[in-house]
Amino acid sequence: MSGDLAAGLARFLSEEVGRAVTVSNLEPLSAGARRRNVAFDADLGGCVLRMVATLVPGAVQLLPVDVEAAVRELVREQGVPVPHVLAVCTDAGPVGEPFMLSERLDGETVPRRVLRLIHDHGVGARVGEQLGHAMAVLHAIDPTRASPALPGVAEGNPAARMLAEMESAVARDLPDRPVFALALRWLARHLPTAPDRFTLVHTDIRNGNLIVGPEGLRAVLDWEGTQRFGDPMRDVGWCALRMWRFGIDDREFGGFADRAAFLRGYTSAGGVFDPDRFRWWKIACTLGWGAALAAQTAAFLDGTVPSIVMAASGRRIPEIEWDLLMQLRPTGSR
Repeated sequence: MSGDLAAGLARFLSEEVGRAVTVSNLEPLSAGARRRNVAFDADLGGCVLRMVATLVPGAVQLLPVDVEAAVRELVREQGVPVPHVLAVCTDAGPVGEPFMLSERLDGETVPRRVLRLIHDHGVGARVGEQLGHAMAVLHAIDPTRASPALPGVAEGNPAARMLAEMESAVARDLPDRPVFALALRWLARHLPTAPDRFTLVHTDIRNGNLIVGPEGLRAVLDWEGTQRFGDPMRDVGWCALRMWRFGIDDREFGGFADRAAFLRGYTSAGGVFDPDRFRWWKIACTLGWGAALAAQTAAFLDGTVPSIVMAASGRRIPEIEWDLLMQLRPTGSR
C-alpha cells in the first residue's frame, strides 16, 4: 500500500511541478476515524521538500479538502500558526481518495508526549499564552473572508442551535441518563443571547490538535470542523474541557496552563473573554462530547462501524456525567 501511495503522490507532484518528482521515506503519523496523515520526502530534482499528506475519503469528509485548505491558508496569512498548504487534490484518482499536501513541521502532537515535553522544558504557561494568542487572532478574522462553503449562518443564535442539536442527540442516544437531562435543563435556563460579534470558529482546538516544540506552540492542526459566524467562546470552552487535560486536571487548558495564562495571550491579541458565556459553552461542549461518545457506541452496536474504538467509547459516558455534575455545581469550574 505504501508503494502505491508513493507512486500516486509522485505522479501528482510531477504533473504539478512539470518535472519528475521522487517520493520516499513514507511514515504514517496518525490515523483517525475520518482521515490519516503520512509524512514523506519529495525530491524535486536538487530540492527535497518534507511534506505531510492528509488523506480524506470523500464519503467521510466534514469539509471538502479544498475548502479546508483554503481556510487554513486564510488564517495562516493572518498570523495563526498553521502548516503551509502546498497542494490540494480533490480527485480520488492519484491515491484513491482526496488529499492535501502541507509542509512538515517537527514537534510533538500526541497529548501525553506534549505534556511530558512541556513539563521537561517548563513552557506550560508559554504554550497557554501562545494558544490564547493564536485563538484570538483566529477570532479577529472577518468571517466573510472565508469560503461560503463553510457551515454557519450570520444570523440567529449559535448557542440556541447547539442546544437544539444536543436535545435531539440526547433524546436519540441517551434518553435514560438523568445527568444529561439535568444538564439540558440548565443549558436551557441559562441560554445566552447571540454574541456581539460572530467569528470563525475552529470547533476542535485542544491538546491533541497542536504541534508543540521545546520553545512552545508551533501549529494548530485539523481545521475540518471550521465554521463561519460562530460564538468565539465555543472555541475557548472546548479547549478547556477536562478530557483534554489527560490527567493534569489542575491546569484547565490542555493540562499545561491555567486560565490566567491562556487569558493573557487571548486578551493581549484582542480577544474578549465573557466568563458567563464561557461557562455555558464549556458545559454544552462537555455534554456534546458525551453525546458524541454515545453516538459512536450506537454505531458499533448497530454494525455501522465495527471498530473496537467505537465500542469502547461508551465506557467514557459516566466520566462525562461526573464532569457535568462538577460543572453544574454553583461553584463548578472543572
